[in-house]
Amino acid sequence: MRLPVAGSRHTPVRNAPHAVRNAPHAGRDAPHTGPNRATRCAGMRHTPGGLRDSVTGMELHELSAVEQAQAVRGRTVSPVELVEHHLARIQALDGQLNAFVTVTADQALDQAKQAERQVMAAREPSVLPPLLGVPTAIKDLNLTAGVRTTFGSKLFADFISPLDDDAVRLLRDAGTISLGKTATPEFGLPCYTEPAGRGPTVTPWDTARLAGGSSGGAAAATAGGLVPFAQGGDGGGSIRIPASVCGLFGIKPSRGRVSRGPIAADVAMLSVIGPLARTVADAAAMLDALSAPQPGEPYWTPALPVGETFAGHVGRDPGRLRIGRYVAPSVPDAEVEPECLKAWEEASVLLAELGHDVEDADPPVNETIIPVFELVWSVASHSYPVDPAREAELQPLTRWLRGRGGNASAPDFLRALQQLQQAARSAVLAHAQFDVVLTPTLAQPPRPVGWFSGASDPAEDFARQKRFTPFAATYNVTGQPAVSVPLHWTGDGLPIGVHLVGRPGDEATLIELSSQLEAARPWAQRRPPTW
Repeated sequence: MRLPVAGSRHTPVRNAPHAVRNAPHAGRDAPHTGPNRATRCAGMRHTPGGLRDSVTGMELHELSAVEQAQAVRGRTVSPVELVEHHLARIQALDGQLNAFVTVTADQALDQAKQAERQVMAAREPSVLPPLLGVPTAIKDLNLTAGVRTTFGSKLFADFISPLDDDAVRLLRDAGTISLGKTATPEFGLPCYTEPAGRGPTVTPWDTARLAGGSSGGAAAATAGGLVPFAQGGDGGGSIRIPASVCGLFGIKPSRGRVSRGPIAADVAMLSVIGPLARTVADAAAMLDALSAPQPGEPYWTPALPVGETFAGHVGRDPGRLRIGRYVAPSVPDAEVEPECLKAWEEASVLLAELGHDVEDADPPVNETIIPVFELVWSVASHSYPVDPAREAELQPLTRWLRGRGGNASAPDFLRALQQLQQAARSAVLAHAQFDVVLTPTLAQPPRPVGWFSGASDPAEDFARQKRFTPFAATYNVTGQPAVSVPLHWTGDGLPIGVHLVGRPGDEATLIELSSQLEAARPWAQRRPPTW
């Protein structure tokens, strides 16, 4: 499929932003099709705060995604109740967060009713999809059939995709129900989410601060309890950055773990798709759903052994690991601020207390790789077809990057790709003796709204981004799996993540280690002020 040139006419949007049509508030006695309400909700009880699970006594949005799936399979919670409850939270709370671009309430409720019929017809829970009835959301860079996909740009405000990305289809096949599309910056280029014509997407921990990017909407929705987990993408840190800023666990999978098909054409192979979640178990469950090999992928990461799942590695003892650590950024003028340094040091101590060997290491790349990555990133800004007559309507940073990319020759781009491949080989070999590498996720705490976009010019905006996130992109170049783990909060209540990098193809060890850290220093019950 070819994307239409931005600016051409398209089918009108069928699910308008924030139009939660025909979606009764959670807890109301609205009629539904399917099994009678008494049968469906036998395990539910109403409280002044909303629906609660009778087994745990928790409100539905307080349940993890795995717990919600278990409740659906056990028939103590209805998929319709889950969807209604989370749609009501979106309607009530998203005005503060700007996490959603489009809310697909009607479609979600139809799917929930269908899921409810599946549950009631199943003789054994084991025959049901693993995540049946669990709400989620799709990043607005990913194609969704029949639902608008704007790519974070007003030039694509009315684009309706005729097909789904593989990742979207795989999540639906696993039983999840998307409530809509989450905010992303224009073409996913910056590390913050302030798309034109919309309010900035902010972290639920401080709504005066940005949620990060480019998966900022996915992170804000998950951290704010609008969905239990969400799909994101990561081309230069875009899962790990908002995970850190929003106090979440995020996985950047190995290159080739999750399909980018059927049409994504990232020739540099920097970008991957992965989960943002409040628990390690939820992220592992989503990764299992996404990690189904698809024909025609240009890169393949070896699958887990037959019978194994990523979810099965949650709670498994990782054994004694050799962990390298470094804190020196490869960006020349970047400095790691005290709170981020403190988070890294505390994580080092905790890892040692858990029995791992933690030792200092040199960074795997140096500053010479920065202009090479920038050239590739600038050329990649041309991945989205834009009518030249409307180029001036793009945001300043997008225009600036496309200008740089447009000035690069084909031989320049080819040499840059070759240099990135050489750097990746060298970087992986430099840390081959380590099972895991520890760095800060970010060099700075969450930034105030306007801190990047309010710069004097796009070049300074980009320079601020590099100083903010000088670690993450290295591992998009190498293709290694990496996670951000929410182990630290500042005295002001801001989350600060730490960054763990695994061997190529070894998400399993990262999940085991992250689960061990989660058990030693739990974070999932921390609640932001907007909760």
